[in-house]
Amino acid sequence: MREQLGFDPPHQSDTRTVYIANHFPQHGHYVPQRFADNRIISSKYTVWNFVPKNLFEQFRRIANFYFLIIFLVQLMIDTPTSPVTSGLPLFFVITVTAIKQGYEDWLRHKADNEVNGAPVFVVRSGSLVQTRSKSIRVGDIVRVAKDETFPADLVLLSSDRISGTCHITTASLDGETNLKTHCAVPETAVCQTASKLEGLQAMVECQQPEADLYRFVGRLTVKQNEEEIVRPLGPENLLLRGARLKNTREIFGVAVYTGMETKMALNYKSKSQKRSAVEKSMNTFLIIYLGILLLEATLSTILKYAWQANSQWDEPFYNRKTEQEKNSSQILKFISDFLAFLVLYNFIIPISLYVTVEMQKFLGSFFIGWDLDLYHEESNEKAQVNTSDLNEELGQVEYVLTDKTGTLTENEMQFRECSINGIKYQEINGRLVPEGMTDDLLGESSPHLQLHSQQVFGTLLRLSSEEELFLKAVSLCHTVQISYDQTDGLGKSFPQANGSSPHMEYYASSPDEKALVEATKRMGVTFTGIKGENMEIKTFGRLEKYKLLHVLEFDANRRRMSVLLQAPSGVKLLFTKGAESSILPYAISGSIEKTKLHVDEFAMKGLRTLVVACRRFSSEEYEEVDRRLHEARTALQHRDERLAEAFDFIERDLELLGATGVEDKLQEKVQETIEALCLAGIKVWVLTGDKQETAVSVSLSCGHFHRTMNILELVQQKSDSECTDQLRKLARRIREDHVIQHGLVVDGVSLSLALRGQEKLFMEVCKSCTAVLCCRMAPLQKAKVVRLLKTSPEKPITLAVGDGANDVSMIQEAHVGIGIMGKEGRQAVGNSDYAIARFKFLAKLLLVHGHCYYIRIATLVQYFFYKNVCFITPQFLYQFFCLFSQQTLYDSVYLTLYNICFTSLPILVYSLFEQLVQPHVLQSKPALYRDISKNSLLSMKTFLCWTLMGFGHAFFFFFGCYLLMHEDTSLMGNGQMFGNWTFGTLVFTVMVITVTLKLALETHFWTWMNHFVTWGSIAFYFIFSFFYGGILWPFLHTQDMYCVFVELLSSGSVWFAIIVIVISCLVPDIIKKVFYRHLWPTSTQMSQLIEGDSGVSCVDSMCCFSEGERQHSWVGQAMERTLGRWDPTRISRSWRTSDPFYPSDRSILTLSSMEASHC
Repeated sequence: MREQLGFDPPHQSDTRTVYIANHFPQHGHYVPQRFADNRIISSKYTVWNFVPKNLFEQFRRIANFYFLIIFLVQLMIDTPTSPVTSGLPLFFVITVTAIKQGYEDWLRHKADNEVNGAPVFVVRSGSLVQTRSKSIRVGDIVRVAKDETFPADLVLLSSDRISGTCHITTASLDGETNLKTHCAVPETAVCQTASKLEGLQAMVECQQPEADLYRFVGRLTVKQNEEEIVRPLGPENLLLRGARLKNTREIFGVAVYTGMETKMALNYKSKSQKRSAVEKSMNTFLIIYLGILLLEATLSTILKYAWQANSQWDEPFYNRKTEQEKNSSQILKFISDFLAFLVLYNFIIPISLYVTVEMQKFLGSFFIGWDLDLYHEESNEKAQVNTSDLNEELGQVEYVLTDKTGTLTENEMQFRECSINGIKYQEINGRLVPEGMTDDLLGESSPHLQLHSQQVFGTLLRLSSEEELFLKAVSLCHTVQISYDQTDGLGKSFPQANGSSPHMEYYASSPDEKALVEATKRMGVTFTGIKGENMEIKTFGRLEKYKLLHVLEFDANRRRMSVLLQAPSGVKLLFTKGAESSILPYAISGSIEKTKLHVDEFAMKGLRTLVVACRRFSSEEYEEVDRRLHEARTALQHRDERLAEAFDFIERDLELLGATGVEDKLQEKVQETIEALCLAGIKVWVLTGDKQETAVSVSLSCGHFHRTMNILELVQQKSDSECTDQLRKLARRIREDHVIQHGLVVDGVSLSLALRGQEKLFMEVCKSCTAVLCCRMAPLQKAKVVRLLKTSPEKPITLAVGDGANDVSMIQEAHVGIGIMGKEGRQAVGNSDYAIARFKFLAKLLLVHGHCYYIRIATLVQYFFYKNVCFITPQFLYQFFCLFSQQTLYDSVYLTLYNICFTSLPILVYSLFEQLVQPHVLQSKPALYRDISKNSLLSMKTFLCWTLMGFGHAFFFFFGCYLLMHEDTSLMGNGQMFGNWTFGTLVFTVMVITVTLKLALETHFWTWMNHFVTWGSIAFYFIFSFFYGGILWPFLHTQDMYCVFVELLSSGSVWFAIIVIVISCLVPDIIKKVFYRHLWPTSTQMSQLIEGDSGVSCVDSMCCFSEGERQHSWVGQAMERTLGRWDPTRISRSWRTSDPFYPSDRSILTLSSMEASHC
């Protein structure tokens, strides 16, 4: 009862009822349902909630929340440092992030206002009224003109064509640029004016909003002469918001979904947050440093009370306790002291690390888009970055999982061969020639097909009934649309020609269909379009009209599509085409065995195959078919299941007509790219929906499989036990077989069985293979394989590449998703992390950009922790000399500006421009990628080395300055001695210079900007300190630093101490680098040596003897002789011509020795 009265909210019931033009029932009990308005809201904040919401989101980050707590502690208790030291950096970080997010949201508000304020025309009171898009309500009749976008999801009521059809393009939704035909039901198609539509008594019942762009279930009920006529509604009746009207003057439609309930808005789903391995390591390091902080604070608190156990230090004569202090709780005092030490040492946690990392990722991502090597001139597409959070993850990829069609191949189909009635034909020089014949032997008297367009209409060729029926089936069983250069939108778009008009162009959502229709056109059977209810073809110039009765749409489960037609003779025909596995089991006549053999032969050649069949219906059979289809299509509940049952009932007892073979060419440099990835230590898996033979053939041609590779198969498994036994056999064979490389082929059915309970064994077999090919894969199976791989015990980093909507789930599941800007729409691109125009660009994206991003951010993270250890450790050591009184070593301004100003820019510039080797070297030597694999530069060993180095440098800073000033040494010309602020400033000065020069030592690629920020940061520190300590600032409560810096640098001993301490800190690091570089060099370091000496062409040698021995540089020889390790025979190498290699990359990529003849 409540539903009838309209009380149910929009999403409480499974369906919604929309009254066209809002003509509600006249009885007094009906209350209209409330639907969403038509405003699009992509913004995140409003003026009122921006501050609280943004602050809440920012303080959910652990580091920000930690510094907030520290700041509050400084406000509540007596701490040794001013609250400004924590508050100002925190305020800076929060403000910068808020400004960035606020600006981005303002842009979203601006875009929303433009969309919501766009003018539209709606039918009100029998006339057209202009209003704004946001004012459209569910039930309004909207008029849309040619080349305009639809402002809401509309059910098409009528168009300027009598047939009620219109053409649209959904490029902005899924990237498909082909024209799609949508149609209105006959009862509303005649209402072509606003006045007629105003008088229309009808309602739409449909499903509640859902995100699937290609699914719509509904029915339209029209009242005519007190009679209700019910018509089914499907995707072909729904015009989606964001799509554009083409080749049609105007249409009228009723709004059924508005605003944020439109399918376009429901697809505005935020991508799942992906975290890189570097970010996870960074959080681990942060926890370790938090432990160090707690340890230092606890140790200092305990030592303070141990020291104060002596009464002379507990209450010295110059600092007597008050009565309140004497009577206060010891536990509260301990907690207060612990918090005070926590505040004193809190700068060991680098708050500015997060801001610097975000800026580095954001700014660094522009380099991908600016890279001209990733620009595809033919399509005018450049590389696109959808998320900058995963830049460094491009340098850690271990597995690439790629689609085949459109990713490895061009997705540009060319008809090559076909099988008709058991006879195989191939296209040679514009003619269709039977197998075994050549073009020269084919004369005019041949009874076989000729397809040269100039001969088609000059001579009427004799065709057998089977051949003619096959060509007609191919030219009629499709969803191809036709575009003409001079289309006026009134339906007079077909030129009066013989069917081969030069102005006619085919558009199809599937490149296979377009290739086949174009092929039949060359053979003389030309599809000329759809007029009204008829599909028209010209068979060698003779016009034939077939009435289109029903279209049985393609779906991934059936893997076929069909059309029901009425031939000119009145016979009801079903034409169907699809994969051989979905057609042959239902065929009962025709050359089944020969066709099956031909299909396998086509697949072995790498051709994409489709099987074509037909069925004839008697009048009684067709009536039953029509009834079942009508019932299924008008059902509001379980429509998909009922349609599947009806389709299965229709598509059986088929007569096999033949098969087609279409070639999909490999993209340029696919083989070279796959070889480069393999040499880089990356395994490539191909996941495709194609049949096994086609997929294997393409894998061999693109270098994914090698001819010498041992190919293993897990296919056509019938049961769980059979699949398990086969997996065990394969695992045993891999262990026992001495063949170096194995390849594995898996089909979709066997994969489903393997994943039921043998995931571990299946992954063990897969990982033992060099290459894996999964064929006949459903989209969700692709995602399942990716998930299974990335959650395996080794937790490898995965990258998925695809170009179509069926690859979206795989792309979203992988650690890094790459979308190919292909011909299967832009859904893959829109849901990817990065998008490129061609598969060949993947090599540079990983080997160059990934390598550089990783080494930059790895150094950035560890350097930040290093310089903060250098910063705070002297503060901790100072407590041993001030009786743990919590006296600060540095001035508050220095505490505040150390991470913000004095040391921030050099590391930021380093993280944007650093290159260990030139990009062309990285691309030509893929094995260099192995040096950074498995997060090697952020391993715990490397992190501890940086940390220990930080502690060591801090000890040098503190005790070097202490030795200079201890025992009351006077360093001033007037005999005065330095105080504690002078000592702290000296430590701080040495520290700023040392950590800056340390980064300079790490820099390999110097630009003018590196020089500017490196030396400029040191100069800025000196200039700032002169001004800060040389002027009495009126707004400062106390100014302990007045004249301190000037007096400090007036002493020659101080300058000498600075130089000695800095050199003492950095020389051990230099020596370590030299030793490691010559005794245990990495491939990258060897490439640097060769890069620096252009006269040497060998990869890992300084020069070559004629005998093939490598001579070290004199430094390396001296070091190895000193250590007793030098052995010329140890490093001799030879090269076998049979070994695989990448250009200019021999000696790095082989483990064998190098012969002198190849030097």
